[in-house]
Amino acid sequence: MLFTLANSPQACDFPTLVSLIGSQDALLLMQDGVLAALKDSAAHQYLATAEHSVYALCEDLAARGLVGQISHNITLIDYTGFVALTEKHPQQIAW
Repeated sequence: MLFTLANSPQACDFPTLVSLIGSQDALLLMQDGVLAALKDSAAHQYLATAEHSVYALCEDLAARGLVGQISHNITLIDYTGFVALTEKHPQQIAW
């Protein structure tokens, strides 16, 4: 399953979201959701212990001036990578 987070992690129940994601699932951070990728943020602490893959859209990071401030364990992807994720995970849950 592909989980997508388009809202700020402070605007949702982020710990619950992370707890729902299984080891075979993936989380894509997009729009304001990319704030969860910031190094040493409260949201990133939840992601650091997760066993699933975490991706962030480069375009959304660049639009917010955050490219150099994200954690090294977040995989950066573009829209082509987003399409590849949707092909790999046909089911999606948007937060």
